[in-house]
Amino acid sequence: MTVSFNHISSNQRAPFFYAEFDNSMANSATTVQRTLLIGQMLATATATPGIPQKVSSDSAVAGICGNGSMLHNMMTAYLANDISAEIWILPLSDGTTGTVSASGKLQVLTAASATGVLSLYIAGMRIQLTVVSTDDPVAVAAAIVAAINGQSKLPVTAEVDGKATDTVNLTAKNTRVHGNSIDIRLNYQGAAGGEETPQGMALKITPMAGGMGAPELTGALGNLHDRAFDFIVNPYTDATSLDVIKAFLSDDTGRWSYAQQLYGHSFSALTGTYGSLSAMGEARNNQHETLLGINGSPTPAYLWAAALTGAVAPSLRSDPGRPTQTLTISGVLAPPLEDRFILAERNNLLYSGISTFTVADDGSVQVEKTITTYQKNKFGDADDSYLNIETLFLLMFITRFLRTQITSKFGRMKLANDGTRFAPGAAIVTPNVIRAELIAQYRTLEYNGYVQDAAAFAKTLWVERNSSNTKRIDVLWTGTLIIDQLEIFALLNQWRRAQTAA
Repeated sequence: MTVSFNHISSNQRAPFFYAEFDNSMANSATTVQRTLLIGQMLATATATPGIPQKVSSDSAVAGICGNGSMLHNMMTAYLANDISAEIWILPLSDGTTGTVSASGKLQVLTAASATGVLSLYIAGMRIQLTVVSTDDPVAVAAAIVAAINGQSKLPVTAEVDGKATDTVNLTAKNTRVHGNSIDIRLNYQGAAGGEETPQGMALKITPMAGGMGAPELTGALGNLHDRAFDFIVNPYTDATSLDVIKAFLSDDTGRWSYAQQLYGHSFSALTGTYGSLSAMGEARNNQHETLLGINGSPTPAYLWAAALTGAVAPSLRSDPGRPTQTLTISGVLAPPLEDRFILAERNNLLYSGISTFTVADDGSVQVEKTITTYQKNKFGDADDSYLNIETLFLLMFITRFLRTQITSKFGRMKLANDGTRFAPGAAIVTPNVIRAELIAQYRTLEYNGYVQDAAAFAKTLWVERNSSNTKRIDVLWTGTLIIDQLEIFALLNQWRRAQTAA
């Protein structure tokens, strides 16, 4: 037997005991699966635009990106679901050219005839104030402005209209189109939840609108360099922004390409009707993005995106093969009953590339099914191979596992043909040695529940020395993933009527 040492020289004469360490058979590390939140900071923020930064709390994000900024509230929504992640932010500037802030209004038409509590919701966050019968509309408007500006986490600022003093003008703190999704409403909980407009009071709400433009993402994404991010929260759902992320993650030249091997998945949310969501989903075809469809929720779509990602990330980190169904999405408000999609609509949305959720009787939101927008192959034919996000995360896990094993054990080996006779322990491998290692690792993956049918894998695995480059090994890896999640339990209840005794 010949033992191949890395450091101890064969001509060492001075006695006696020498030892070196080789960790090639001991590596069991797994890749850190980071989360990246992409979003805007305020003009007064101290963070450097376009430079990724590791963060630990929503207060820290508020400190460097601004209270009530897009990134501040996205961090809060994410942490409501996942507190164990390594989280980074990619702060973007509001910009000054071609950008407009969304704005809305709240007009107090008539004063209250009796004392009561006004429950106002902005972006799903509640602001309450007490009004009395002696408060005229101007006084109530001033009180609303004070209450809104007193909550720094809100994504808007408020001021009394310069001409109509009974009207509150609301302006999104961040510019650009996402401000249009900031919802304004009264009494989300309704009378059953103890929320009613004070008697005699009437208010008129003008929804947020007028926000224009989306940030340019390419330059900021380039600043991520070769740092891996498995969970990417993208708040921008215009076609241009989605296409930039698609190219960023692509199999050809992006993070899923052989040259980068960084991987990652993008999560976004869309607000719209059943018809508009279906159309949007059918216009996409990308296995590396997930679009969640919502309608009528007080919580803006960009916060849904952060909350959804936080809800599924711990499960996918723990076991990428387990289904994400029934996971609770915290930090968002469910749409009112009349705005929720029925089963038939949700089922059809899942055929249009749109992920879905359900709402329990207590109002809590749960993941129903998270899918990708990939629906057709390059010939335009239906293709469900990349339907479930679990498939993508399982492929990430297995490929990284194999890479770790191969680079640890065979990183400095000589390569010989099958049949070559060499002493045990020599730093030499053959295609058959590598094949045996891949089969052994496959059995480990099977035992841990990531793949199946090791016998079939052993028969179909192909390992050969490249005929043109003798320093290269080519492998056809034929594993069968455990990609089927238990999602449907169909029972035929063929009951029987009791028979009377004869």
